[in-house]
Parts: sequence; C-alpha cells; structure tokens
Amino acid sequence: MKVCIIGSGGREYAIATQLLADNPEISLDAIPGNDAMTFATIHPEIAATDIPAIVAFCVENGIEFCVVAPDDPLVLGLVDALEDAGIACFGPRKSGAMLEGSKRFAKEFMVKHGIPTAAYAEFTDVELARDYVRKAAFPLVIKADGLALGKGVVIVQDLTQAEAVLENFMVDLKFGTSSAAVIIEEFLSGPEISVLAFCDGKTIKPMISSMDHKKIYDGDEGPNTGGMGCVAPNPVFTKEVAAEFERNIMQPTLAGLIADGLDFRGCLYFGLMLTDKGLQVIEYNARFGDPETQVVLPLLSSNLLDIFLATSAGRLAEAEVEFSARHAACVVMACEGYPENPIKGNVISYDSEVAPFLVFAGVKRNHNGELESSSGRVLNVLGFGESLSQAIDSAYQHVSQVSFAHNHYRTDIGTKAREIEAHHDL
Repeated sequence: MKVCIIGSGGREYAIATQLLADNPEISLDAIPGNDAMTFATIHPEIAATDIPAIVAFCVENGIEFCVVAPDDPLVLGLVDALEDAGIACFGPRKSGAMLEGSKRFAKEFMVKHGIPTAAYAEFTDVELARDYVRKAAFPLVIKADGLALGKGVVIVQDLTQAEAVLENFMVDLKFGTSSAAVIIEEFLSGPEISVLAFCDGKTIKPMISSMDHKKIYDGDEGPNTGGMGCVAPNPVFTKEVAAEFERNIMQPTLAGLIADGLDFRGCLYFGLMLTDKGLQVIEYNARFGDPETQVVLPLLSSNLLDIFLATSAGRLAEAEVEFSARHAACVVMACEGYPENPIKGNVISYDSEVAPFLVFAGVKRNHNGELESSSGRVLNVLGFGESLSQAIDSAYQHVSQVSFAHNHYRTDIGTKAREIEAHHDL
C-alpha cells in the first residue's frame, strides 16, 4: 500500500515509525518530511499547507491513503480536498477540525452540549477586552482564538500583564489573524491530563492517557511551548477519573459531533484538568498531540494502519485498540532560546545504540550530510520501563548519549507524576 504522511515534526516521525513497525511492506512518502526520515521518501519542496500541490502529488503518484497530522492543513481543509479527489484519509474534514481551529467554536460547542469547561468571555474588540480584565479577578487565562503553534495561551497574574498580552495579541497581532480575537477564561488549577482518542464520527475509542509538560523551564516556569516532555500513562488518570471522563466528557463530545453534523474521522485530543469541581476540558485538538504521540503510540499493541483504515471507513467499532501495560517517557531536546529565539544550526551527535530511542523533529542535513538543529524542538528522547520511574530514568540515560551545541531540555520531566504515583502506592 502507498501511504503518505503530511507533516515534518516529531509527531509525524513517530507515526511513520509505528506504521512501518506494524506494516514493513508499505511504501511511505512524507510531505514535507524531515531529513532524518530515511525510512520514507521526503518531499521538502511541497509545504504541508499547499493543498493543490499535495492533492496533485497524491493523485499523480497513486497514493492510496493519506495521514494528515498537523493542525494547519486540517483546518485549511486538506482532508476535504483529498477525499474529494478519491484519496482516503486519516484526519477530520474542515468542519470537525474547527474544534481546534477556533477556541470560540470549541467553547460554544462545549457549552451547547453540557461539557464541563472553564467559564469564559470572547472578544474581537480590544477595548471591550480591556474593560473586561479591569473588572475581573486574577489570575486569568487569555487564549488566541486561532492556531498559534501551542503558544497562544498565557496565564496572567495581574492587570498590567493582562493589558500587555491583549496589546500583543489583538493590536500587534503576534499570531496574525489567529490572535485578532481572544478568549478570556477563568483560571482553573489541578493536574493536567491528555487523552487522545480515535474517532470515526460514530464510535470513539480512547488511547492510553499521558501527562505533557508545556512550560520551558524546570518547575513549570517560563512561557508555554509546544511541549517539553511527556509520560504515559498518566497516574492521575485512575479508573475512577477515566469513568468520569467517559461519562461526562467523551461520550457527550461524540453525541455533540453527531448532533451538529460534524464529520470527525481522525484523532480527537482532549486536554483535561482535574479540578476540585471535577474534570474540565481545557482544549480540544483535532489531531495527535506532540509530544504525546511519541509516548502513546509505542505502547499500542494493535496495528496502527488497521486502526487508521477502519477510522477513515467508519468501521472503528470493529477495530482492535489495545495497549501494553508498560510505561513510556519522552524528553524534548530543544534549542537554547526556544520558544522565541532558538539558536539553530548545530551538529547533533549521538551514540549508535541510542538511535532507536530518538524521534527527530527540527533537523536538517548540512553539506557534510550531518544532522543539525533547524528549529526550536529538535528531537525527542524516549525511555520505556515496567514502571514510570524506570521509563523516566531510561529516557534521561538516553539524553546523556545525545549532544549538540546550545541545547536545552528540562531535567524534571515526570517528577510530578512520580510523586503522584508514590502517593497512590501509600
């Protein structure tokens, strides 16, 4: 089978390696891909958002199945265009992708269908937004309405900071039109949980839970990033919490998608927080999370391509979705200065035995054929074990075998999870 993956980061690298591990006979293309994807034919000349070029490539090259992984092409309607050209896809059409493409759309969807989420107000006028924060209690959460590479969310502690963020988002348009409108939410506190789920529009099957680490520095300090590390499963997601999730969030979300006629065949990401009022939805994503994918998929014991094909065809109810009882950890090695001003262009070196535990993201080959850092998040370093602690220790052992100048990584990935797990064991 001829399969094409859209995207170039760690998430796409992880999906590709899982597909090939389960199905070594497939032929794999990646648009644009990255230079470490030696297992696929990459096409750096085609952008992931160039819908006409992608459709033309897939038609001309006999691609039978396409996995659309990033948010931008989903929101732009790439799946619609590919399916209209007769190419089956894993990924929601534009109507379903709006759960991620617009925070306003997602919040209105949750309120309409009784899905627990933080109280909020939405604004397209910066003066009205300023008036609102002047009367509000802090802290607050300000979110860009549209896509912002995982960086369009700021927790503000006081009026001065709130007004600065509003100016940055709505006047300076830090994220372009994505931040011309904003959502201002009440601040919720509690441990965060990520749950990815396969959904074919009629059936939804959750994957194993995970715990992402968004802040750039140890101790959850500094600005938000696309994610600095992850562990799975998440010890907060107990059987009782999982039951609450399925009852109050997952099934009502599926019912809402059906009621609203939203065509969602792909991966639905639930960003959750366990508050003193119970589970709340922080956000939806319309695709696999990054770096959650890197820890979740290696624990999948079922065939990923079979699940993708069943999801695309509306036959997810018939597909096996099973996970092993092992644990996984991921540490993101980024460029110093990420997320605002990453220092790029440094050669990456690593021991050969650690290669199977590396998931490459922001890399390119220089004129000598060496891999070097090319964007903020450079690579993901994995570890596995029969316990959470074993997985975390393994990941950091592997980190010690990788080096490049001006690298940065957190040294506390999984620390909170270890503490929670230890408390559960008491």
